[in-house]
Amino acid sequence: MVIAIIAILIGLLLPAVQKVREAAARMQCSNNLKQLAIACHGFHDSRGSLPRNGDRNVATSGACCTANAWSWIARTLPQFEQGNLYTQAGVDSSSITNNAAVPTVIKTLLCPSDNAVQFGSTRANPTIYGTVQGGPNNYKGVSGSNWCWGSYPNTGTNGSCDVFYQNGTGKGDGIFYRTDVIFPMKLTDITDGTSNTMMLGEDVAEWSAWLAWPYANHTTATCAIPLNKFTGKAAGEDGQWHENYSFRSRHTGGANFAMADGSVRFVKDSIPIATYRAASSAAGGEAVNLD
Repeated sequence: MVIAIIAILIGLLLPAVQKVREAAARMQCSNNLKQLAIACHGFHDSRGSLPRNGDRNVATSGACCTANAWSWIARTLPQFEQGNLYTQAGVDSSSITNNAAVPTVIKTLLCPSDNAVQFGSTRANPTIYGTVQGGPNNYKGVSGSNWCWGSYPNTGTNGSCDVFYQNGTGKGDGIFYRTDVIFPMKLTDITDGTSNTMMLGEDVAEWSAWLAWPYANHTTATCAIPLNKFTGKAAGEDGQWHENYSFRSRHTGGANFAMADGSVRFVKDSIPIATYRAASSAAGGEAVNLD
């Protein structure tokens, strides 16, 4: 009888314990995004513009996909207490390929609700990393609402669906995209308002081959694709990339996003796609209410 009562009590307690754990994990994830947003502001204060993605030595559409195409995360390492790693990696002075520093696991870049540390990024662009594993990451910059491919094409507020600069004219209408090194941005360029514009969000490493902190093409995503749209695991560059270059989380009901003012919001799965896209653009002139 006593054993049966204990079993019942355990059964009642377990869901509560799980909820407490998830609440704590969601809060830690929110704190991680807060730190990264503050790092972006610190970079802006010291450099006069936001951190960028791509190869700063290439002023053409090739700015993304070279072994020197460092990410916005790599360039902000000193702003979130990773200055030694920044120096060790030789960001902007060394190649990513076979770089002994790029597999480094950084706790701030990992959501406790996910298992990103198991993945890294040898699945996509292995020629960039060589024989090393790209360091795991759960956070990406918001590229805006542009997207030309798959089931969710959308023309951004800048009149283009091309977020990749493939045709020499495309660029994201958000804050971060993989070739944004060509286009410097200041906080004052976010004319929709920093409190109304999403800057950083979450992704799930198991469902994306485009998640690793060192490389420009692995640290941005589009809001053209609905939030938490799971279409299957991406095995590599030929996987469901056109459906997976987006934001997802393992939190119940939505995902954390850092706004451009440094605050963090939990955005629900039920957000209308038009509102979601509008909140991702930096200068679209839309009225946005995320509540």
